[in-house]
Amino acid sequence: MKTKAAILYETGKTRPYTESEPLQIEEVYLSAPLQDEILVKVHAAGICHSDLSVIDDSRPRPLPMVLGHEAAGEVVECGAGVTDLKPGDHVVFSFVPACGHCIPCITGRPALCEPGAAANTKGILLNGGVRLKNISLRDLQHHLGVSAFSEYAVVSRHSLVKINEDISYDIAALFGCAVLTGVGAVINTATLNAGQTVLVVGLGGVGLAALLGALAGGAAKVIAADINADKRTAALAMGAHHVVDPAMPEAVQEVKDITGGGVDIAVEFAGAVKALEFAYASTRRGGITVSAGLPHPSVSFALSPALLVGEERTLKGSYLGSCIPARDIPAFIALHRSGRLPVEQLLSHTIRLHEINEGFERLAKGLALRQIVSFA
Repeated sequence: MKTKAAILYETGKTRPYTESEPLQIEEVYLSAPLQDEILVKVHAAGICHSDLSVIDDSRPRPLPMVLGHEAAGEVVECGAGVTDLKPGDHVVFSFVPACGHCIPCITGRPALCEPGAAANTKGILLNGGVRLKNISLRDLQHHLGVSAFSEYAVVSRHSLVKINEDISYDIAALFGCAVLTGVGAVINTATLNAGQTVLVVGLGGVGLAALLGALAGGAAKVIAADINADKRTAALAMGAHHVVDPAMPEAVQEVKDITGGGVDIAVEFAGAVKALEFAYASTRRGGITVSAGLPHPSVSFALSPALLVGEERTLKGSYLGSCIPARDIPAFIALHRSGRLPVEQLLSHTIRLHEINEGFERLAKGLALRQIVSFA
C-alpha cells in the first residue's frame, strides 16, 4: 500500500528548519505485516526532542529514516500469529519492542530488551528488515521500531499496547513517550516515596510530565528548573512549588535553601552535561539523581567517587522510564482519568503532517511543550 510519511534523508541541516526542511513529505510504499506484526492507522504522533536529536545529529541513526516514535492509532490488519489484538482496537506505540525472552525482559526490565535495542539501533523491526520504501524503491529505516510520522505504520506486535477507546488519540499519544519517560523516571527509576522532595531539570514535554508524576506520587515539594523563563512559568501553572533558573550562579544554593540541604530526588531531562551537573549538585546526601537526557554519545560526565561513596549517593540512568509498557501505560491512563495526572496540560500545539518542519523549528526554539501531528 501507499502512505504519506515524513522522511529524513540528511542530518545536521541548518536552521531555521522552516527553510532547510530536513523532513520531506513523500508518498511511500508500506508492505503488509509479516508474522507477529500489525498494520496501524496512525491518528496522532507527538513531536519529541528524541526526534530532534536525530535531525540535528546529536543522536546518530541510519538514514534515510521515517521519524516519529510517540503515537496512538487504530489496528487495521494483523499478521500471522497475532491473536490478542484485532482490527478496530485502539493502541499506543512503545518505542522499545520487547522480545519477552532475553534476560532483561524475563527479569522485568523490558525497556532494556537486547533484541529490541539492537533492532532500534539498526533502524529495523524486531523481526528484521524494513517495511518502508520510497518511490525509487530505496529502503527507509524505522525510527525506534515505530516511524509514526506516517499515515500508516507496520510495527511489531511487541511495540503496541491496547488501550480503551474513551481517551482521545491526541492525549493517548502522550503516554507513548512523554508520560512513560517522565512519570516513569520519577515513579519507577527513582522510586519516589510520598513526602520526598523532587527537582525536575529540563521542562520540555517529558520534564513537565515528570513534574505531574511527582505531584501525583505525593512529593512534598517539587522544584522545576529550566533556563527558559516561559517554561518555568508553565511549570508553576502545572503545580510546581518553586522554580529555579539553573544558569544563575546561586541556583544550587537556592535549591538547598528551599529543601534544607538538597532534594531527595533530582531528575534531568535536558540532555546536557551542565544540566546533569546541576541536578547532581542539588541532590542531598543519600539522595538519588536520575538522568533520562540523551546528549551526543561522545559527551562524558565527571564524577567524584569520593563524593559518591562518602555521601552514599545514587546516580541512575532511566530509559523508557524503567517502565513495563503493558503495565504502566494503562496505569498512567487510569491516573489521568481520575484527574490526578492532567497530561492534557502538556499539549501546546496540534499540527498537520505538512507543517512538521515548522513544528521542529518551534521545538528547537523552545516555544512548544508537546506538539501533536494529527492525522484525523
